[in-house]
Amino acid sequence: MVGFKHTLCALLLMMVTGMAIAQNNTNSPYTRYGYGDLSDQSFGNSKAMGGIAFGLRDGAQINPLNPASYTAIDSLTFIFEGGVSLQNMNVSGGGVKLNAKNSSFDYLAMQFRLHPRVAMGIGLLPFSNIGYNVSESNESTSVSPYSTKSLVGEGGLHQLYVGAGVKILKNLSVGVNASYFWGDMTRSLTMLYPSTASANSYISQTSVSVSDYKLDFGAQYTQELNKKHSVTIGAVFSPKHKLNNDYTVTTQVSSTNSNNLDATLELPNVFGAGFTYNYDKRLTIGADYSLQQWSKAEFGVNTSDDAMRDDFNETYAYCDRHKISVGAEYIPNLIGRSYLSHIKYRLGAYYTTPYYKIDGKKATREYGVTAGFGLPVPRSRSILSVSGQFVRISGQESTFVNENIFRVSIGLTFNERWFFKRRVE
Repeated sequence: MVGFKHTLCALLLMMVTGMAIAQNNTNSPYTRYGYGDLSDQSFGNSKAMGGIAFGLRDGAQINPLNPASYTAIDSLTFIFEGGVSLQNMNVSGGGVKLNAKNSSFDYLAMQFRLHPRVAMGIGLLPFSNIGYNVSESNESTSVSPYSTKSLVGEGGLHQLYVGAGVKILKNLSVGVNASYFWGDMTRSLTMLYPSTASANSYISQTSVSVSDYKLDFGAQYTQELNKKHSVTIGAVFSPKHKLNNDYTVTTQVSSTNSNNLDATLELPNVFGAGFTYNYDKRLTIGADYSLQQWSKAEFGVNTSDDAMRDDFNETYAYCDRHKISVGAEYIPNLIGRSYLSHIKYRLGAYYTTPYYKIDGKKATREYGVTAGFGLPVPRSRSILSVSGQFVRISGQESTFVNENIFRVSIGLTFNERWFFKRRVE
């Protein structure tokens, strides 16, 4: 009964806290396109290891990016985990200079055993973020008057997942996450012609509301080479899915005109594979590769009227997104007496490409290096994860901006033995 009460309280706390602190955490001009900036959905240990997750199998921390990993938890353990980030972003190039500081909600989740071969996870994650405010002035010419143009966007998508992992063989586990997927995205274009009355100023706003589901599948196989050496291979798959949505375009000139349009918004097929090598339960080294087939997904309005399209007189298209991650974790001494010998030291790096093109050209390349620590909480099995990430987003054309981001992430994992009856002497 105690375990049930704790589970219920933790679930309510997860939902209330997540809803309260979920917010925009970006000021990137690149979030004008598609679903915006795709969130890093890795948890505390994975964030510091370059984001590796597909072959990562740790019974002390949650790994929702491969639900097959849930079976690594032991039968008496309940894990509750949450994380937040602080970041400083510098944007430059293309006539733009910007410095922005943001805080963000990263994740909130719990995990526990249902059966010796079945484990369950529940969590709240951001999927994407939109946040930008860009303006420009155009001097008057012989054919057009002086004007100002402003582009503003906000919102994002979120997912609440429930997942299960099943150990079907001694070394083989499979799993699935089923997510409720929702969010609102708003983009507006304001054109002002202050110096003349002959041209009509206007405001055009596009609002998209999404409410649907999402499925993610995973598998992991662990092979012990001997008593101290083992290798885990992991794979994940998310099927392409068309999202249920409400798409509205509102135009304000002398009067306000609102149109509800038929739009197609899709999530792509996602394939991922990775491995980890473990030595003596003290050293873990791993690598991941993922492919998101955005080139085969659609995001657009089903209309022949170009004026109704949310492209602000610019064109973009989806392209496949590739990501490569490498990472490592080292624990000096599992049975050492000093506190320092139990700290988990983590290091990683990753490279990824964007999922959109701008004017038919590849937009950016993203590089990141990560490092951090897993700090044991005294007199408990809980872990405080602290990581730092430096991210470089490099524009591939001279007119595209560059972004340098330094991010500090903090995650706390409550890892306690529940359902355990103490003996009274």
